Amino acid sequence: MKHSAKDVDGGSGQTDGKGELVDAYPASESTSIEIKNSHGDILRPTPSADPKDPLNWGPWKKRLVLFFVCSFYFLFTFITTVTVPTFFQLQSMYNTTYAEITYTVAVPALALAVSPLLWSPLADIYGRRPIMITGCLLALVATIGTAVAKNISAYMACRFLQGWGVGPASTVGLVMLHDIYFEHERGEKMGYWTLSIDSGLLFGPLIGGFVALVSTRFVAWFTAILFGALLIALVLLLPETAFARDLAPQRTSKTGEIPPTSPSSWKTIRSGPWFNYKPIFGIQHPHIWDTTVRAFKLFAYPNVALSIIFYCWTWYWFILCVIAMIPAAYPNDSPQTQGLLFLGLIIGTLIAEAFFSGSLSDRLVRYLSRKRARSGEDPADANVGAHSMRSPEMRLWLYWPAAIFTAVGLVVFGCSVQLSWHWIIGQVGMALFAFGIQIGNTITTVYAVDCYPQYAMDVTVFYSLHLNLSAFASPFFIVPWVERNGWAWAFGAQALIVVGCAIVCVLILQLWGRQMREWKGPISWSPGVSRS
Repeated sequence: MKHSAKDVDGGSGQTDGKGELVDAYPASESTSIEIKNSHGDILRPTPSADPKDPLNWGPWKKRLVLFFVCSFYFLFTFITTVTVPTFFQLQSMYNTTYAEITYTVAVPALALAVSPLLWSPLADIYGRRPIMITGCLLALVATIGTAVAKNISAYMACRFLQGWGVGPASTVGLVMLHDIYFEHERGEKMGYWTLSIDSGLLFGPLIGGFVALVSTRFVAWFTAILFGALLIALVLLLPETAFARDLAPQRTSKTGEIPPTSPSSWKTIRSGPWFNYKPIFGIQHPHIWDTTVRAFKLFAYPNVALSIIFYCWTWYWFILCVIAMIPAAYPNDSPQTQGLLFLGLIIGTLIAEAFFSGSLSDRLVRYLSRKRARSGEDPADANVGAHSMRSPEMRLWLYWPAAIFTAVGLVVFGCSVQLSWHWIIGQVGMALFAFGIQIGNTITTVYAVDCYPQYAMDVTVFYSLHLNLSAFASPFFIVPWVERNGWAWAFGAQALIVVGCAIVCVLILQLWGRQMREWKGPISWSPGVSRS
């Protein structure tokens, strides 16, 4: 019996996606068997012959996992901003200041930053499914706590636990996508993944403003309903994607031929239980502290450290500056109107992802790699195909328009508020700003994982840590900054920071990214620590 390339690919017919340098993979990933799909893309990792291998799942089962991962990641940031249109009502309810209310956005962001350090190793030990379910349950309970909190201290504590509960949506969710999709599919899928976090951040206030028509506390109850529905769906439908591929029967030819022995003679890999509570057999298990240690060790790998720190700390963190200050920018508007004022951010984000982010990045890599292969630009690779010519640095060209759009959007938004321009001008500024933020977010994530694809979990933890720590810091300085310097100067300075840091950091990565990766060498630890 033979499996065609279409069978192996699940018949999804995906277009060519993200590719990585061949030398970015450890030797254990290389194989003499290369299976291609109908588009000529090499299927990496090479799927096993076991139908239970997530890489061999059909397209609808994969899309179901993608939907759950993106839904949970949507709620990952939805919880932080859904309360923004009710800031003044919360301020009155808890008898506190506006600045302190903005901290209710920062507190869950802190938990979002540190919780993956615990959730990630647990997912590598007990599987992805139980961790996703447990996190969703904790988020549900904490959300109910925010709905009934009697004082600001209890409210803050529950907001922190909310952030802790949704932590698996980031790192564990991304690894689930790596479990089920081939390399050439991941660029597009990671685009959907980053779109989810940005959409949750922006749709939260839009939805929260209208939900507040019932009451201020019903915003929390509505969020609890969403978590409850997702929890039921995860329990009933989410499959386990962790798979012991090393123990599975391997394909024996470039056509994907299954070994001639009977399936009954293969070493059985049993499906996991409905809710697993034991270490999964056959996969590598890290120590519980390994993720934290590795997150700090990644500072020594310049491609990952520079790209992520540059984006998170000089670019992305300004998004919460805009979001947290919209109620102060339009103080006379109702919560519903303030929610509608997020439409500019939403439109910019959706346009960026639909046409100019993940999909454009994939097409750009394909074009540049084929151009390099035809021209023989790299003599060492002159006799190999376009796939081997691919480089993570090819994606970085999209940073330039993204930085420019972000900067222009910040300037237009700040000036529109200070000079009392028509509200539609502010919306245009927000749309331009969000457009650049979304492209930058996707390129940063995919580039960092491209450099070390076998370490997607570790890289994503590092990314999530800095992304959410930067979001945690924003609300603490933006209010006094605007009060001291005014809207135009405050947001204009942010624009200068984005462009200035992009000129330095992106040029370094484009000119010397590959040399830095070769100089540093492969990551010094194996993807797992011990085998059970």
